[in-house]
Amino acid sequence: MAIELKQHLKLTQQLVMTPQLQQAIKLLQLSRIELINTIQKELEQNPVLEEADSEPSAGDTSVETETEKETQEIPTLTASKDEETPWEKKAIEEEEWKAYWEDDSRRMIPSYSFEEREQPNFENLLTKKPDLVDHLLWQLQMSDMTEEERTIGYHIIGNLDSSGYLKAGVEEIAEELKVSPAMVETVLRKIQLFDPVGVAARDLRECLLVQTRYLGIDDPLVHDLIAHHLHNIEKRNYKEISKATGRSLEEIAQAIEVIKGLDPRPGNSYSSEEIHYIVPDIYIYKVDDEYVIQLNDDDLPRVRINPFYKSAIDGNASSPDVKDFIQEKYKSAVWLLKSIEQRQKTIYKVTKSIVKFQREFLDKGIECLKPLILKDVADDVGIHESTVSRVTANKYAQTPQGLFELKFFFSASLKKQNGEDIATKIIKEKIRSIIQQENPVKPYSDKQIVDILGKEGIKIARRTVAKYRELMGILPSSRRKRPLTSQIKKHGGTHAH
Repeated sequence: MAIELKQHLKLTQQLVMTPQLQQAIKLLQLSRIELINTIQKELEQNPVLEEADSEPSAGDTSVETETEKETQEIPTLTASKDEETPWEKKAIEEEEWKAYWEDDSRRMIPSYSFEEREQPNFENLLTKKPDLVDHLLWQLQMSDMTEEERTIGYHIIGNLDSSGYLKAGVEEIAEELKVSPAMVETVLRKIQLFDPVGVAARDLRECLLVQTRYLGIDDPLVHDLIAHHLHNIEKRNYKEISKATGRSLEEIAQAIEVIKGLDPRPGNSYSSEEIHYIVPDIYIYKVDDEYVIQLNDDDLPRVRINPFYKSAIDGNASSPDVKDFIQEKYKSAVWLLKSIEQRQKTIYKVTKSIVKFQREFLDKGIECLKPLILKDVADDVGIHESTVSRVTANKYAQTPQGLFELKFFFSASLKKQNGEDIATKIIKEKIRSIIQQENPVKPYSDKQIVDILGKEGIKIARRTVAKYRELMGILPSSRRKRPLTSQIKKHGGTHAH
C-alpha cells in the first residue's frame, strides 16, 4: 500500500483565547489589592497610560470616559513626507520647560526657612518591626558569653522556627561546629532564659518547664502535670490525672490554671506576619426601603491615555519603529481601560442580583439566609456560572449585617422535615449556638446535637454534624469538657453529689 499526501478542507469551530480576553478574565478574578498592583505595573510599563488627577478635567480620558467608546476604532499612525518637523521635536519645542522648572512645587532643592513646623517623629516612620531572630541576636551580643559560645548561639538562633522552638538537635550542632554536646547544652540553657523566656526549647514540655523555673513556680503538681500528663490535659481526661497523681480534681484544676498562664509559643509575639485589614469592594446601604449598591473606587488609580500620545495618534511619527511601538501600547492601554470598566459593571450586576435573592438576610440576619447557587445568579444576570465564580472570588461587601465575602451568600441547602429548604450555613450557626450554650462539664456529643436539631425539624446525620463542627474549628465533646471544679467556683463553691 503506497503512502501519499493529500489536502483536505475541514470546517471546525474553535474557541481561541486572545491575549485581550485572557487579560479581561484575569482582571475579573483579581482582588482589590491585586487590581491596584496590576494597574500600577501597567502604569510603569506602558508610557501611553498615566494616572489622572482625582478630579477629572474635560480633556481626561479616564476609565469612565474611555470605555464608553467601545466601538471606537484604533487609529493607525501614518508618516507624512510633507511634514518638515517631527512630532517629537515639535512637542519638545511647545512644552514650556522653563515654566516647569520655575514652578515652586517642582523644585529639586528644598527651600529652607526659619519657620517652626511640627515634624513627625522619625521613630514612627519605621516600617519593619524587630523579628524574633533580631531580638535574640541583640541579647546574644549584649550577653557576657565568650566568642565560642556566641558562635554556638548564632547556630541555635538560626535553627528556630516561627514559634521559637529549636529544630536542630544538640548533637547535630555540636558535630557541625566541632564542639562538645555539653557546651552546646550550656549555651542552649542560657538562650532559653532570653526574652521571651522558653525560646529555643526542643518541645512543649521543656518550654513550659523553663518558664516555671524562671517564674519561681515550685509547685510539684504543676511540674508533674507538665512532665507527664500534657496528653491527658489536652484530652480533658482529668479523672485519669487524679487517679495517677492521687490529687483531687480541685487541686488539678488549680494547677492547670497555672499552666494556662504560660506561653506555649514564645516566638509568636515577635512574628513577622503583618495583619492585613480587609477593605470592602462594595458598600450596600439601605436607603428608605431600598438597598443601594456602591462600588468602592477610593484607592483605585484613575488611569487615562496620555494626551501627548493621543495627539501623536492624529499626527505623524518619525520612524516605523516608533509608529509600531505607540500603536501597540495604545491598543493595550485602551483594552485595559475597557477591561477595568467591564469588571466594575459585572461586579455591580452580580452584587445587585445577590441583594435581590438575599434581601431577608440583609434585613434580619443569618437565620434568614436563603440557599443560593451560582447558577441562580448566572441565569438572573445573563452570564456564565464561571464568570459569577470569578466575580465573587476575593471580593468583600460591607452590608448592614457586617462585612462578608461575596461567596458567603452562596450556600447549598438541606430539606427540613416539612419539605422547606434551609441553607447549610444556618445549620452551622445553629450547631455553633448549641455548643456555646452547653454545660462545659457535660458537653453535647454529636449524637445529642443531631437530636436537638431534629426537634427543630432539621434531619441531619451525625457524621455531617462532625464535618460541620470540624470546618468551624470546634473540638469534639471529649476535648471541650472542663473540670467539675470550674463549675464549683462559678456557683460559689457548692457541689452536689
